[in-house]
Amino acid sequence: METIYGNLVGLKPSQLKQLQRLYHQRLPGDRLTTPEFAQRLAAISADIKQPLCTYLNRRGQVIRVGVGTPTQTKIPPLDLPRYGAERLCGIRCIATQLKSHTPRNADLTAMAIQRLDALVLLTVSESGFERRGGGATGYVNETYLAHLIPVTQSSKQDNDGQPSWHLSPALSLDLLTKQDFFDLVEGLEAEFRREFIAQHVDVDQDRVLIVGLMTGNMNKGQFEDGLAEIARLVQTAGGEVLQTLRQRRSQPHPQTVVGAGKVQEIALTVQTLGTNLVVFDRDLSPAQVRNLEAQTGVRVVDRTEVILDIFAQRAQSRAGKLQVELAQLEYMLPRLTGRGQAMSRLGGGIGTRGPGETKLETERRAIQRRIARLQQEVNQLQAHRSRMRQRRQKQDVPTISVVGYTNAGKSTLLNTLTNAEVYTADQLFATLDPTTRRLPITYAETGESITVLLTDTVGFIHELPPPLVDSFRATLEEVTEADALIHLVDLSHPAWQNHIRSVMSILADMPVTPGPILVVFNKIDDVDSDTLVLAQEEFPQGVFVSASKRLGLETLRQKIAQLVDYAIAPQM
Repeated sequence: METIYGNLVGLKPSQLKQLQRLYHQRLPGDRLTTPEFAQRLAAISADIKQPLCTYLNRRGQVIRVGVGTPTQTKIPPLDLPRYGAERLCGIRCIATQLKSHTPRNADLTAMAIQRLDALVLLTVSESGFERRGGGATGYVNETYLAHLIPVTQSSKQDNDGQPSWHLSPALSLDLLTKQDFFDLVEGLEAEFRREFIAQHVDVDQDRVLIVGLMTGNMNKGQFEDGLAEIARLVQTAGGEVLQTLRQRRSQPHPQTVVGAGKVQEIALTVQTLGTNLVVFDRDLSPAQVRNLEAQTGVRVVDRTEVILDIFAQRAQSRAGKLQVELAQLEYMLPRLTGRGQAMSRLGGGIGTRGPGETKLETERRAIQRRIARLQQEVNQLQAHRSRMRQRRQKQDVPTISVVGYTNAGKSTLLNTLTNAEVYTADQLFATLDPTTRRLPITYAETGESITVLLTDTVGFIHELPPPLVDSFRATLEEVTEADALIHLVDLSHPAWQNHIRSVMSILADMPVTPGPILVVFNKIDDVDSDTLVLAQEEFPQGVFVSASKRLGLETLRQKIAQLVDYAIAPQM
């Protein structure tokens, strides 16, 4: 039995049968509608005293019947047969309304979200034809035709990404039914393709819409810094940020993070800009991801997933790849719910026959086994690093770890001081694997020389994702076991003070309290005098350098010598 969607409360069985019979209708492919079909919709709509929507494919077959407005009966994006910024979805909607008015903005927005071929609105009057045996039937007084039109790159910027559509004036039913539907759709899709090609879209690059939520415990500066950071993370991961949407709420919505109206705006912007990925500036629950994907029709990821993707791209050593895979699996495991619910796979052998187990359960068990194996390997890696540290300690060589916010210049500083060849780039998380090099230092007062082991560590970030903290514990132990730390700060970043607080917060949460810390401000060649004075006032013991320009390095060496003396003095 065909499904009728929408509000069915109060409908009689005979009325439901009339609605179900609409599925057996077929219209000529080159017509928007026919007079007979339009009058039949009008009669049913007048009889049930509610608006009615029918959705037809390009072969003229009715594929969906709903009681309600186009907004109330729209097809979920994931159920649409076609999707793409250069084409329409291949479905048109023929709807009725009981009062005479131009199509509402909400209905036109629903058309844009679904990328319908066209929206036809029939204004129905209850007076007109008379039924046999008495009783008035519906009559189409006037019609409206709406369809999308391509948005050029310049108009996207002028209209802030809002969709463009064409809405006809009131037409007679006779005029509407004479329009060639194929000519209309083919012409529109040709224009969409030209605009799509004109934008030089890279199909291998994600086209990203960023969504930020400002809650009550945030100030404007922190919120904008967070959005700038997630945009940088997306770019580092290889995506192109097309637009950023913002919303302020006292607290996140439990089902969709943002409000219902903002979800509709997200879905509309996705269709208008042709984005294929939505990124939120915060972590999402598995249920929130499923709800958002169902309503937007594209993939939805959170901040942690973007960071994990970057780590997966950056990992070079076996240890790095091992830790990244463990973090990804731990993140993925609770998010398997909802995948493959309709699939079932039977096992083999005694005890596996019968109803079998769902594919979801099999995947979960396989992932749990893989996580257990990876954790064993991480424990072995942890033990190996511990033996290496003990060997260094027996040689009485002081160790210093360079910590700091991602992209602060830690690898550049290590290369400059020790002539190492660690990969450097103006990217977030450019290096993941810790690198240790010897650094000879000569005391200016005595001329005595000492050797220090300098270790470059993985960069920190605000609210470092828990899966990464757990998986990278073998690497992070380089920080806790060092004799002292150099906290490198990118002074040229507008949020350098927040970066300091984030790093210190992460260090405070370490299971072992790190040693003494020397704060070093980097990139002073890109800083104005006011910022420099402010940093000097707040951190009078700080060191100011430019690793790339080799400025202040001799002062840094002497400060490192003093730091080593202070760190190992109690042990002597």
